Amino acid sequence: MRRHLALFLLITAQLLAANFKLYLKDGTYQIVREYKVDGDRIRYYSIERSDWEEMPAALVDLKKTDAESGAKKEKIAKQAQALSEEDEARRDQEKEILKIPQDPGVYRLDGEQLQIFKLADATAHTNKGRSILKGLSPIPMVAGKATIEIPGERGQIGISDTRPEFYIQLSLQDSFAIVKVTPKSGVRIVERLTIQPVVNEIVEERDAVPIFTKQLTDGGLNKIWPQDPLEKGEYAVVEYEEGKSDPRVWDFRIE
Repeated sequence: MRRHLALFLLITAQLLAANFKLYLKDGTYQIVREYKVDGDRIRYYSIERSDWEEMPAALVDLKKTDAESGAKKEKIAKQAQALSEEDEARRDQEKEILKIPQDPGVYRLDGEQLQIFKLADATAHTNKGRSILKGLSPIPMVAGKATIEIPGERGQIGISDTRPEFYIQLSLQDSFAIVKVTPKSGVRIVERLTIQPVVNEIVEERDAVPIFTKQLTDGGLNKIWPQDPLEKGEYAVVEYEEGKSDPRVWDFRIE
């Protein structure tokens, strides 16, 4: 529908470009489609009367007519070009969307090759030990510090592009981010948690990277990429709901 609308507007703009004002030296004008100088006469096609007419050239302000009609044609040509480019960009985006699976997860296009990221096994590490996060076992609400960790000190997929583009198909309408993770003693720390005493509230801290985001579909497909080049190191794309402390994590490394 949008593509057809863009084409309709493009055609309308081209039609409008054909009509302009033929200015007379007395300050009036005629709306014409075209004109030509024939000796000391001006022949023009009148839009009002849908016919060819003529008048003495001495009555016509050709300088003002040419200046205004030229500026109008240039403006409409730019608008038509913008509509054409917008339509082309929309078609490219539709092709891009078709390359990404609809299943929740994180994906990347390396040229024409689709990379599918594996969901990492995240655990909560408190002073009572480690417990696997599966959305069913909340973190024990014991005042103090805790961390969300994933196993190993290296990401599952190495990427040489320092500004990689990711596609995240959300499982829920949650928040998402690219975060820098910290390798430590055989694990990588994704989040740091502070469990407040008495109120038993959890404060989450993550080293989020500034990103650009683009919503591609209403069904939860988003494209994300870092605003600035990433330094060499360990990172992850995370989907989370603030206060739940049960993020979904897809790890990678910049080589």
